[in-house]
Amino acid sequence: MGSPADCRYTDSHEWHRSDDEIVTLGVTQFAVDELTDVTYVELKPVGTTIEAGGSVGEIESVKATSEVYSAVGGEIIEINERLDEDPSILNSDPYNEGWLVKVRVTDASPLDGLMDADTYDQKHAVG
Repeated sequence: MGSPADCRYTDSHEWHRSDDEIVTLGVTQFAVDELTDVTYVELKPVGTTIEAGGSVGEIESVKATSEVYSAVGGEIIEINERLDEDPSILNSDPYNEGWLVKVRVTDASPLDGLMDADTYDQKHAVG
């Protein structure tokens, strides 16, 4: 199964789904597979302003701890609080229920430079 076509992808395995000025951000299935079992997710709080390329938090697994970066700058307006109680949602559904943060963007143009699903899947042999 390939990556969702309605997202844009970074080389560091984050996905970004844009809905006008709101961008939802998460990590890809490839990243989750590399991390194995996710044990903890720590996200920056609502109201935090981030720069393009800045960290929105980190994911811990039995294998590693990884920072999660946003390709766009703006204000974090929502975090997925369900991950506090059940971080394994990331393992089972990284593109929908396992989203991480929603950012009200100041400039969505960096998304134009990210990979589409086909390019990401070819580069990382997904599917």
